[in-house]
Order: sequence, then C-alpha cells, then structure tokens
Amino acid sequence: MPLSAATLVQRIGGAFAGFPDTRGQSNNQRYVVEDAALSAFAVFFSQSPSFLDSQVRMQKQQGRNNATSLFGVHEIPSDNQIRNLLDPVPPETLFPLMATISDELHRDGYLDGFRSINNTFLIALDGTDFFSSEKISCPCCTQSKLKNGKTLYRHIAVTPVLVAPKQKNVIPLAPQFVRPQDGHAKQDCELAASGRWLDQWGAHYAAWGVTYLGDDLYCHQPHCERVLGQQAHFFFTCKPDSHSTLYEWVADFSRNGGVTTIERIRRVGKMPFTDTYRYANQVPLRDSDDALMVNWCELVTTNADGKVMFRNAWATSHHITDHNVAAFVAAGRARWKIENENNNTLKTKGYNLEHNFGHGQQNLSNLFATMILLAFLVHTTLDWIDESYRAVRDLLPSRRTFFEHLRALIQYLPFDDWDHLMQFMLKRLDPPDTG
Repeated sequence: MPLSAATLVQRIGGAFAGFPDTRGQSNNQRYVVEDAALSAFAVFFSQSPSFLDSQVRMQKQQGRNNATSLFGVHEIPSDNQIRNLLDPVPPETLFPLMATISDELHRDGYLDGFRSINNTFLIALDGTDFFSSEKISCPCCTQSKLKNGKTLYRHIAVTPVLVAPKQKNVIPLAPQFVRPQDGHAKQDCELAASGRWLDQWGAHYAAWGVTYLGDDLYCHQPHCERVLGQQAHFFFTCKPDSHSTLYEWVADFSRNGGVTTIERIRRVGKMPFTDTYRYANQVPLRDSDDALMVNWCELVTTNADGKVMFRNAWATSHHITDHNVAAFVAAGRARWKIENENNNTLKTKGYNLEHNFGHGQQNLSNLFATMILLAFLVHTTLDWIDESYRAVRDLLPSRRTFFEHLRALIQYLPFDDWDHLMQFMLKRLDPPDTG
C-alpha cells in the first residue's frame, strides 16, 4: 500500500497496538496501551502540550474530538496513566516502523536526490544529550561525577540521519541510546552506541550504498573497520591532534610532491573567496603495523585579504581525485545538517526534545524521545507524499507559523480526518478568486 497520511496513521496505530501490556489481571484495565501511545504521539506530532486536555473538553462540549478522528485514540487517558502504561515499553519497539518508512521513501524514489559521492547515500552519526538532572534518574541514565561531588544523570541518543549537501530536509533513522549495558562494567559512550547501531542496521542500509559521516570521534580505526565490515564507506573528520601519524605522512608526502593542491575561486555576492583543496591517497590512520590505509583531504577557505575563514580535513575510504575532491568535501560538510536540521530542530523548533515529558523508572524517557523522532520523520514524509499537506506548508513556509495554525484549529474545531483538516486550511489560506 503506497504511503499517504491515512496509511501512516494506520501503521503508527498498528505499531502501537503491538506494545507490551505488563499489567496484571487485577490492575485497572480501562485504558489500553495503544491509546496511551497514540495520545502521547498526538502531543508530539501537534507540538501542543495541552492537546489532550483540549480534546477532553471538545468531547464534552461537541461530542467528538480530534484525538479520535486524527490519531485513532478510542479513549484519552490522563497524563499519569499514559506515563505508567508506557514506561515498560522498550523504545526499540518503534525502530522497525521508522525503518519501514525510510525504506518506502527509498523504494518510491523520494530519496533519489539524496545520492551523493560515488552514488552513495550519506548517513551522519552524532550523539546528542536530551536530559540531565542531579535528582531524577532511571536505570537507562548514564552517570558522571561533578566537581561538587554530586552525580549528574543524563540521557544521550545517537541520532543517525540521512543527509545530502543540496537537500533542505533530513531523514531521521532509528536512534541508538547511550545507556548501561548488561555485562559491561565500563561506562557506555557515544562511540560504543554507534557501533551497536552499525551492528543492528549496517547490513540493512548497505543495500542502499552508504557513506557514513562523523566528527573526529568516529575517525578511529576499530570504528572505521566496523563500517567497512558492513560493506559501507566512511568520510570522517580527521584532526591533527588525534592523528599525529597520519599528518606526519601527509607532511612527508607534501615535501616529496605527493600531496595534490587545487585552488578554486568563487564569489558570494561581490566577495571573492579562495577554496584550497589538498589531498593524498593511502596514508596510515594510526601508528601500527596493521594500520588502516585511508585517503585524506583538506579544505582551507580564505577571503580576499588572505584571512582563513574555514579549515577542516577528513579521512575516507573513497579514492580521491582532482575531479571529485570538491564534491567529497561538500559531502563531508553536510554532516553539520545533523546538528542544524535535526538535533537543533528537535530541541528548538517546537518538538521540545529536551523537555522532560516524563522520565519514568524504566524506558519512558527514551521511548518519548523516539516518538518525537518519529513525529519529525512523519512530518518530513508528509511534505513529500501528501499534496494537500505540502500545499499548506507552501502557504505557511515557516515551521513555527504552520504549527501555530495547526494547534489553534485542532484545539477548537473537530475534523473528520487529516484530509478534512488540510482542505479546511487550504481554503482559508488560499481562497478561490471570485472575480
């Protein structure tokens, strides 16, 4: 069945229907876990913390509500009931749904414009904090000792994202959470979590043809070998301080004419800039007999006065040439989209990833974070697959304005379904010309 707003709502409901119910038979069974999950998702999707309260009032006053018609909620639980019902649910329960949505976008050609270096897709890896407290904790928290002797409890997620240099959208993939691991005394970390993500999803996305992007943390031989073991490529930031052997080789190559330099002039308005690319193939990533041989490139951008405006370098498994070095660097710089278009959007553009909607004693914080990522993925998907949704977004290009309109409407007016809501918005925003 092709993707549409209706099928997405059905699939989300189907995924939530599969959530485990850990209540005993003696517990109050009035509310089902599926309704609790749909209610929570509705809050994240609408970016309206008061959405459920408004729908309870709407039901009393008008005999119908949008939680039911738009999201499929049969009966709206209270906030505490939602937290209690969902706390035992592992966030991994939602990962297959997120993967299915991205798979179908790929299958239907919506992601063709994301193909980049050597016709591969770019998946950026990065970790982001979304909760910290000195008082609230759960078994999924990582812990760090502060200078004042207190313990800081944190939640951290690795949020892989499909990016491309010329694409405004990013596609969030299933996350991986940094959390204590059974049988491991050592504290979990971003790199270890990224490794687990590769073990779980690397083979899945290898069929697409993938290049992984990451900062200098990821430019580490075991991690690079892990990527290569998944039949994928890497393009990781490579800093001199952490790769002294590699840069010694680059310096030797440079003295012997083994480093190729290319200069290109470009203008931004009337301002000229010089992009200087340097690259060398087959240099060791570390000082060891089994060092992985990688390819290295660098970009230094200077203005008309010779002032350095940008400098960065990368190590990659792709072979670098005069013809592809600029495209490779553009792909490497697309890694910043995981910060700008994904993590920052989730934290500052209404999704409120860092807000504590409920911490729980088991999985609640990580499950809510996954639901927020799912809501972001669904909004991005609707912008491609749903003509009415896209038309409304064209008329309300500001994300903030769009959600202001959406929240106001669904708080006061009942709608039959998503199509009814979108058509209503279109008619009010773009009324027909009556002559």
